[in-house]
Amino acid sequence: MSDIDDFLAMLAAERGAARNTLDAYRRDLAQAEDITGGLSAATRDDLATLGNAWASLAPATLARKASALRQFYGFLVDEGRRKDDPSAALPRPAPRRPLPKILSHAEIERLFAQAEGEAASDRPPAIRLLVLLELLYGSGLRATELVSLPVGAVPRDAPFLTVTGKGGQARMVPVSTRASKALARWMAVRPSGSRHLFPSRRGHLTRIRLYQMLKELAARADLAPEKLSPHVLRHAFATHLLEGGADLRALQTLLGHADIATTQIYTHVDAARLVKLVNERHPLARARLRD
Repeated sequence: MSDIDDFLAMLAAERGAARNTLDAYRRDLAQAEDITGGLSAATRDDLATLGNAWASLAPATLARKASALRQFYGFLVDEGRRKDDPSAALPRPAPRRPLPKILSHAEIERLFAQAEGEAASDRPPAIRLLVLLELLYGSGLRATELVSLPVGAVPRDAPFLTVTGKGGQARMVPVSTRASKALARWMAVRPSGSRHLFPSRRGHLTRIRLYQMLKELAARADLAPEKLSPHVLRHAFATHLLEGGADLRALQTLLGHADIATTQIYTHVDAARLVKLVNERHPLARARLRD
């Protein structure tokens, strides 16, 4: 095994890194190795060439690649495979985290109206799409979490799904009454013989197919397809819960975020509600109203 293979094995074993995370690390390290001619023995001068090679990349992408390399060299030093760490020569961008794309309540209603109208035909593909939509927006699942759900995750009595998220961490997410009804309809017509809730000929529904289905639904609902994706629906779930008064810690648990700082990005959308709250509920505001 190469140093890269050993590093990825460590991430999987000690940090519980998910498969998608490991694949991303492998791509970043392999691309850097192609540029430098070899990472394990690369010098600071070798790594300095990456700055020019990556000059056209977005700051966030550049930061991700540099982080992968820093962790890789930290691993080599810890394992005694290198005495020095050349990663100081890597670029250190300061990316600004983009605000999440969101959908309005009206857009969500239009999307569901289209999906519910199509599901009224009782065609299995239409019912499946409605269930997918309900769980993305109603439970805030990630695309990978959703498509890989086993049948055993479907609740029998308790209104919860058992979801395996990033790093193999399991969590319970609530299933609304309307989502439960859609799930029951899907279970009645779902093809048998698979352990997956959303089976396909090769295992389970893929993330790519899920993206395609949502964009096609958006077009039929007269919404711009580029506005819709599984992650946008997850953002809408979080945003609209906050607008309704949800607690940030509870939202962190629902979304499966390891760090609440990740969840806090959603607070920007609630600024208008907070300003209104201060204006209406603050003692000085009430005093002015009495005057």
